[in-house]
Amino acid sequence: MKLRHARIKDAKAICELVNHYAERGRMLHRSLESTYASLRDFLVLEDDHGRIAACCAVSIFWADLAEVKSLAVAPDYRGQGLGRRLVSAAKRDARKVGVEKIFALTYEKEFFLRQGFKVIDRDTLPEKVWRECFACPKEDCCDEIAMLLRLGRRGLK
Repeated sequence: MKLRHARIKDAKAICELVNHYAERGRMLHRSLESTYASLRDFLVLEDDHGRIAACCAVSIFWADLAEVKSLAVAPDYRGQGLGRRLVSAAKRDARKVGVEKIFALTYEKEFFLRQGFKVIDRDTLPEKVWRECFACPKEDCCDEIAMLLRLGRRGLK
């Protein structure tokens, strides 16, 4: 599996992968337009046949805060550590630019606990975080779990 930043040609596959889980109520839908708009935030794992096996975005929100989102692993690759590998890469990327904390809004609490995240009260996140919620069908009844990982300043240059 090759870990790399997403390219233009990956947008459709990323969108389809995320929406596969969105249709099952495991994450929020993503339009192709929004995928292109945030393509530079995405990391992907590409299999030996050039297929996107997993994806994850890291979106910076503030001077010390970023979000891990749209983390999805193709069904036939689940259970092989690809999600963990992407979260590790997301942490490294966040540290490189000086981010000290990353959060996730998720339905996959146990997975993120295993990656070192802690459940937090979502009201402790800055209001800026909720900018995408206005377009969400669950805006008034959000049931995602807010989780946070403190990266600290290790590895910053």
